[in-house]
Amino acid sequence: MSSVPFGVARLDSILEGGAPPGSVVLLAGESGAGAREFLYTSAAMNALGRTDEELFDLYYGDLPGDATIPPEIHYLSFTAGEEALTREMGYTLAEEVVDAAAEGIEFRDLSPEFFQLSPIPREWYEGETTTIADLGDHGRYDDVLTAFGDYLTEHAAGNVVCIDSVTDLVSAASDDMEWSDIAMVMKGLKKAATGWQGLILVLVNEDALTDREFGTLMDAAGGTLQFTWESGGSKRARTMFVREFRGVLSRLEEENIVRFETEVHDGGFDISDVRKIR
Repeated sequence: MSSVPFGVARLDSILEGGAPPGSVVLLAGESGAGAREFLYTSAAMNALGRTDEELFDLYYGDLPGDATIPPEIHYLSFTAGEEALTREMGYTLAEEVVDAAAEGIEFRDLSPEFFQLSPIPREWYEGETTTIADLGDHGRYDDVLTAFGDYLTEHAAGNVVCIDSVTDLVSAASDDMEWSDIAMVMKGLKKAATGWQGLILVLVNEDALTDREFGTLMDAAGGTLQFTWESGGSKRARTMFVREFRGVLSRLEEENIVRFETEVHDGGFDISDVRKIR
């Protein structure tokens, strides 16, 4: 089967295509260490491959190996809409890349379902002032995990889906949504993804998890890319390593690759150097 490109040019080249179809990949790391930038770049570059071939060739290049751009890119957020997300992407990628890529990304804002039982005013997440008359029209949304699952069932097959982020669900765990519910959904996602044969990227902030919660999420994913800060002298550097990834880690071990040094430029997240066992 064709690989699904991550959208990070040098990583896809090293892996001779990208991720195996049907993968759920956890993007986990410290705040600001590159996990979010990786997610933005994956969504944008895969979309750019469909919307603007000239820009794709300029910022990404030729697809390596047997990689094939998926037909659709879906970006799910529990707390933000399209406008906020594209603005954030603009801090990571060149403006022309974001403008062209946004046309090929289907954004799904789950904030109404996420915030509906919270004390937060409705107009904060719906963008309009709510009157008493409006309340009857809006009704009650599905719970957030049901809405999340229904969307994936309809759109995930054969496509790239970016989930931003499981950290939000963990922080919202309460009587109505327990940690065990979140863990079960993630385990079900791993099973379903095998049949969908696309690529599911799941963002999580490692700082917000206990060791046990992180271990559960790793077990529920097919692969985990971990992003960290490293200090050397007066400078800090972003690094990434593959914690676990069936079908991918073995390729890196054959090349004796242990860690990637990374950077963020106009083309988004990228690898600047590869550390090998000497």
